[in-house]
Amino acid sequence: MASQTQERLKTPMIAVWFSCGAASAVAAKQTLERYGSSHQVRIINNPVLEEDDDNRRFLKDVEQWLGMSIEIAKNSKYPEASAVKVWNDRRFMSGPLGAPCTIELKKHARQEWEKENRPDWHVLGFTADEVTRYKRFVESERSNVLPVLIDSNTTKAMCFDVLRREGIHLPRIYELGYPNANCIGCVKATSPTYWNHVRKQHPDIFQQRAIQSREIGARLVRVKNKRLFLDELDPNAKGRPMKTLQYECGIFCEEQP
Repeated sequence: MASQTQERLKTPMIAVWFSCGAASAVAAKQTLERYGSSHQVRIINNPVLEEDDDNRRFLKDVEQWLGMSIEIAKNSKYPEASAVKVWNDRRFMSGPLGAPCTIELKKHARQEWEKENRPDWHVLGFTADEVTRYKRFVESERSNVLPVLIDSNTTKAMCFDVLRREGIHLPRIYELGYPNANCIGCVKATSPTYWNHVRKQHPDIFQQRAIQSREIGARLVRVKNKRLFLDELDPNAKGRPMKTLQYECGIFCEEQP
């Protein structure tokens, strides 16, 4: 598949969307190795204020590993890139079609960057164990996505191993038991397992989400098919195991209107 992908690649610019996760870091490295000598490769991150501070440290470490700077792209309407501000402004936190923070801080930030820079191809952190997800994505969202990690048969677990071998310390958020490097207290999550994990690891953030969601009227957690406010959640309630929670606050997850 790698050779077929390279044959298709005729245009000069590839945008690699770096999420501060392990997979997107390795995807950036492989893109540079495969296409860096013949194409302009640019690596872009959409920061969110509510992410763990250690994500910025990880970004700097990845920059040194890649030997190039990672660009920052923000929505000009939200220069502070705060999800909390988006929720307050929109008076909405999440629903079946997603969350406004993703629309404003990921989708619109990306669109502004794309309008100015006009990349021809995109690279995201789709791994070899996400082929079905990748195919569904290109069929429903956009076709100009290079499956770099799929071409090289690189799994998510292998991405972690690559970074460890290179001496790059993974974002602290993984060590704290979270399934990805998204914001702490991700409002897309509905599992009581997740929210009680936030309550244990980051009680201050849990309290902030509980207060704001109550003010806005957002019932963020689901227990036995019933939506509850966070301040109604039993601290001992459990749902799906954390390892099955794969809420990717990805750059294109709100592409559809």
